[in-house]
Amino acid sequence: MTRAGILLGILAVGFTTQLQARETWFIAPFAGYDFGTNQFEASNSNINLDSQVKVADGEHVGVVIGVKTREPGDIYLLYSHQSSELRLAENFMSSTVLSELDLDYMHVGGSLYFPTGNLRPYVTVSIGFTQMRPSSDYSNETRFSMGFGAGVEYQFNQSIALFVDARGYSTFLSSDNDLFCQSNKCVWHIDADMMWQAQVNAGLKISF
Repeated sequence: MTRAGILLGILAVGFTTQLQARETWFIAPFAGYDFGTNQFEASNSNINLDSQVKVADGEHVGVVIGVKTREPGDIYLLYSHQSSELRLAENFMSSTVLSELDLDYMHVGGSLYFPTGNLRPYVTVSIGFTQMRPSSDYSNETRFSMGFGAGVEYQFNQSIALFVDARGYSTFLSSDNDLFCQSNKCVWHIDADMMWQAQVNAGLKISF
């Protein structure tokens, strides 16, 4: 986490410098769907469970706040929230809910655009943290994560644009790790290095 903090600090300084050098801000609320979370081995001593679990697919909302760069790109802060569930990975449509689980992505990132008239395809990368909040009064878990994606923006004018994109997130869990603890007692014991999750998004970008 120390290296992650240093890297985030460097990006934050660059972000602040860019804001001071230029005043083309933008805000972009979006909504979409999370899917494709990988399965991982987990055990729960409270209910004598040893099985594969996964985070349920579901809707999310979020917002991007950033500034345009001199090159065809931008630097931004991203927040995305999903109210989800931790489920048994019995099959594709498994309905066995083990716990409610909120997922938040908080990232610093940048995009590079390839303008063609009003259409502006782009690629994007980001780094930050994933926060996982289970139901009940068990501890929240925060892990380092990275994101990448691609999309396209349609610019109506200098101030308004619509965009759609697809993003992938990788959250580093650390293999053989205890999660969601309370008073030195951990509910879930996860045997996985990484959690993968995909998003599709649509949103409105307002520049000023």
